[in-house]
Amino acid sequence: MESILNKLRAYMLVPVIQIEDADKAEKLAGALCRAGLPLAEVTFRTEAAAEAIERMKKAYPDMLIGAGTVLTVEQADRAMQAGATFLVSPGLNPEVVQYAQKKGYPMVPGVCTPSEIEKGLSLGLTTLKFFPAEASGGLGMIKAISAPYPMVSFMPTGGIHAKNIASYLQNEKVLCCGGSWIVPGDALKAGDFETIEALSREAVKNMLGLSVKCVSGLSQKEAEKALAEFPFELADNSLPVADEGNAEIVLQSEILFRVAAHVEELGWIAEEKLYNEKNKICRFEFSARFGGVKISIEQK
Repeated sequence: MESILNKLRAYMLVPVIQIEDADKAEKLAGALCRAGLPLAEVTFRTEAAAEAIERMKKAYPDMLIGAGTVLTVEQADRAMQAGATFLVSPGLNPEVVQYAQKKGYPMVPGVCTPSEIEKGLSLGLTTLKFFPAEASGGLGMIKAISAPYPMVSFMPTGGIHAKNIASYLQNEKVLCCGGSWIVPGDALKAGDFETIEALSREAVKNMLGLSVKCVSGLSQKEAEKALAEFPFELADNSLPVADEGNAEIVLQSEILFRVAAHVEELGWIAEEKLYNEKNKICRFEFSARFGGVKISIEQK
């Protein structure tokens, strides 16, 4: 369970998918993986869900694929047999949760009140879906409800979109967010995987929130070449005037701890990490060089 939660925290956004045609599963999975989001929550709102999970997992074995809208023990069984790695539900049904626990499957049930949180805690759960997030008070509600339950982390879903996800991810009680906007139903139905990949890339760019803090020892052309080879798109790639010194580009992000986990989960290794007085990472330096240039990221 802990390893899956760590992956969810690192990926930050779980694409929530309602798929009607399982024949589109492999291409959908490919679009998400290419965009840097190798995970999905396939909801059991359609008859194609189980087959789609099975086909996505077979085509991309390393993908983290969960089953959503799991309301019954029977659906939980179908999801497990299809190869789902974790289960998600909109509400908290003790029977389904206990069945998943008995089978050794992580489950993240939905809550939106203190009483439901306490029911989850009584079942040994400390990670819960907050649903419907925006309709239930959004980030303000999460901040308020976290005070008496500091041991609980949340996966807000419902009303999350490109413009508000960054604010959710800045809250340490948010494990990750669930979002359906990057896989629109009409685009999926039309097989428009270019649009889905573009929306996914845009989401990753907005989540990471990378911008250039400073450049040293490089011409503008050299800096642009290095950033063109850098695998993560910047939310703001305007270049400041270069300083003297060794060739280096320093980026910045408001959620460096999440960014570091995200890039490491995707296989990028740190040459060095620096820590502040609270023993938290405040600088991530890539071991790889891009255009021969050292690139690091600092907390904004």
